[in-house]
Amino acid sequence: MKKERSFSRKVGRNIRRNIVTGLLFLLPIAITYVVLRFLFYTIDDIVRPTLRILLNDIYPGLGNKVLPGFGIIILVILVYFFGLLGSNILGKWLGKFIHRFFSKVPIVSVIYSTAKQLVESFGGEGTTGFKRVVIIEYPRTDCWTIGFLTNLTRDENDRLMAFVYIPTAPTPNSGWVAVVPIEDVYDTDLSVQEALRMVLSGGTVAPQLLKKRPALDKDVDDLKIQ
Repeated sequence: MKKERSFSRKVGRNIRRNIVTGLLFLLPIAITYVVLRFLFYTIDDIVRPTLRILLNDIYPGLGNKVLPGFGIIILVILVYFFGLLGSNILGKWLGKFIHRFFSKVPIVSVIYSTAKQLVESFGGEGTTGFKRVVIIEYPRTDCWTIGFLTNLTRDENDRLMAFVYIPTAPTPNSGWVAVVPIEDVYDTDLSVQEALRMVLSGGTVAPQLLKKRPALDKDVDDLKIQ
């Protein structure tokens, strides 16, 4: 009787273990599929009708031959074109003009500037980019949290304070901001891309060696992002 119960427990544990292993294997694939499918149909449903109208204006009936997914191809071509345009002098001038235009439109300026800063931050570009990956002791001593140094300020006692953006896993755009004394901030040898991969993977992708040094080892002028 005991042997039968022991055998049943082993079988049960084995089944549960295999189910968990299967879920861990299939979930990333399923999530990737759902996200790509959503993007495919959402973008295609926006671009394809417009493309169909334009083609029908050129030649009646031509737009009806536009197949599903063709809108994605056109969008990729347009993105590449704007990227190519933005890499030359004319494109940079046009980008500055568009930036000034949207920055002056009420309500739109708030959304545009916030979105632009967020994109630049995660891309490590511009004056608001996450240029330095740091770590701070949180939520207790000898427990470290990865963050991005974004700015500096001073408190009422003229003490230098650091703004550190703490990303949350696996969605780094939903993090929070900590304001800590600069002496409690430590620089790392990680790049922004390496840190983001760590966060997105929940720490499963990590460097073999993580070096840290006090942020004050660098000049204060170098610390100032803005």
